[in-house]
This record gives sequence, C-alpha cells and structure tokens, in this order.
Amino acid sequence: MSPHAEAVVMGSGSSRSTSLRRVCVDHCGGVNWLSLSPDGSYLLTCSEDWTARLWSTSEQRFCMLFQGHENYITSCHLENDAAYTCSADHSIRRWDLTTGGCTAVFKGHSSIVNKVLVTQGCLFSASYDRTARCWSVETGRQLQEFSGHQNCVLALAHFSSQDLHPEQVRDFLVTGSTDCTLKLWLVSDGRCCRTLRGHSGAILCLALDTANKALFSGSTDCTVRRRDLATGEQTKVFREHQGSVICLEMPDGKIGGDLCATIALHPHCCSEEAILVRQQLYSGSADRTVKCWLLDSGKCVQTYKSHKRTVSAIRYHSGICKCVWVRSDH
Repeated sequence: MSPHAEAVVMGSGSSRSTSLRRVCVDHCGGVNWLSLSPDGSYLLTCSEDWTARLWSTSEQRFCMLFQGHENYITSCHLENDAAYTCSADHSIRRWDLTTGGCTAVFKGHSSIVNKVLVTQGCLFSASYDRTARCWSVETGRQLQEFSGHQNCVLALAHFSSQDLHPEQVRDFLVTGSTDCTLKLWLVSDGRCCRTLRGHSGAILCLALDTANKALFSGSTDCTVRRRDLATGEQTKVFREHQGSVICLEMPDGKIGGDLCATIALHPHCCSEEAILVRQQLYSGSADRTVKCWLLDSGKCVQTYKSHKRTVSAIRYHSGICKCVWVRSDH
C-alpha cells in the first residue's frame, strides 16, 4: 500500500465538540499546506506528490487536479478565481480553477520556494535563497526583493499601516526566518524597518490580528509569541506545546449559522460566546496536537489530539462551527 496523506475536518462548534468529522485520502505523499478560498467554498491542498488538489467544502468532494511542478509543492494560496502554488522546483505557478491549466509561472528564486501569499494584486514569496519577493499577479513581473535575513525565509504576513493608523497608507511585509528573527519591510522600496528577536529557534509561521495590533509567531522553540505590531515589543509567550509550532490560524470573526440563529433568539445568553471566537488563536505542532488559545490571557482552552503525525496546516471557517486542518500519515 502506498503512503498517503489526509485532510482532516474537526468539529469545534458551540457544543465544544472535538470529534473527527471527515478524512479525505487522495494525495500519494505528505500534505504540506492547505488554503481556503475567501468565500469558503473550496479548499486547496498541496503535497509531496508534486500535485495540488481542489475540494468542494460544501459537498466534501474532490474537484480538480493541478499538475505541472517539477518537484514537491511546499505551499499554496487559493483565491476565488485562481490557485497559486510554490515548489522545490524554485517556481510559483498560477492555475485556472475551471480547466486546471497553468496560466502563469513566476521564476526568479534560486532555491526552494517555501511560502506564497496573494493580496491586493501582489504575490509575495519566501525562499531558501534567504529572500522574499513581490510579484505583479497580472504581469508576473518581479516588483521587489527583500534581502537581509542570514538564513532561509519560511513565513510571510502582510498588512497595511492603515489597519493601525487610518491616516497612513503604507504596505508592510513581515518575514520569519531560520535565523530566529522576524523582519518588518516596507513593500514600496524593500527597506527593512525593524528586526525582531526573542525566539531561540527557527520561525515557522506567522499570524496577524490587526484589530488588536498584534503579531503572532510560532517557532521550533515550541512557543508562540505575541508582539505589539506597532512597536515590535513582545507582550506574551504561549508555552504548552511539546514540539515545534508549525502553523497558526486566526479566526475570521464570522459567526456560524447555528450560533447566529441562537443569538437571534437569546442575544444576552450568547453574546459572550460570539465575542469569544474573535479572541482565539489556533496552533498546530510537531507534538501532533492543535491547541486553541485565548489571546488576552494566553490560556490554552482546548487541545485536539486526533493526529498521528505533525500537524502541517490549519484553516478555520464560519466562526466556531468548523475547523479544518491536515495530517500527513505514512
């Protein structure tokens, strides 16, 4: 029997259920990452088997195969109109969701591309070549290179200063590296504005909470750290994981259908629970668990233990009703 990888859907609704909802087995190698479309209709998975796959979340079925990379796929990003993948073949590809065909190839990195992020008409990528880069989604042209890390770049996050100060409009990129630092870059000119230290291991993942001006980072030092996004000051350390923190996910603040109906009937009883979903962070780890944390206190309020291997990625959708993540079982 060949090795396989599984996409797992777990319950985390108002009932606080942690039951396994569904396991999807199709990839022939470990699943490295997953991405949900902005409208939540589709899920994209990418794998060591050199392919990416598109799934319908409502019908829970396989929809499309994306094949063309010349090595394993490290990460992916899904928009409503296109899919993006990056690979150990040093390239990034854009895919048509209707035909499954490759519509663009972005080349320029000199080593494995670890992460890809698409926002505001720009594509950002991170690589083992110690750089992050910005590309035009429309033309495929490289717009900026961010160079300064002493080792490979593994994590990306993007925000606008307008999220913090409405009178300012500047875009920033945050990168995390195996050199144990985070760097804050000005997108327009590629300048490094700040270097943040504190982790004692490689930084593997990032999450932003712009509403509360907070930046979260996960590391091989087994911790999640919270920083003030405006000052860079470290404000809290989350310490309960027993292995590297591989991925982070911030709930979108949307409330699921069942809870919406309950709030409509009993607004005073459920308003506290509705607010709670906006104050949580999920982390996946090499210790084979996913943990749910309260942002303000740093308290772990739930641990999910259904995985047999490292948890590679997490996606949260429709408020507290669904939590989706992946496991790689060989």
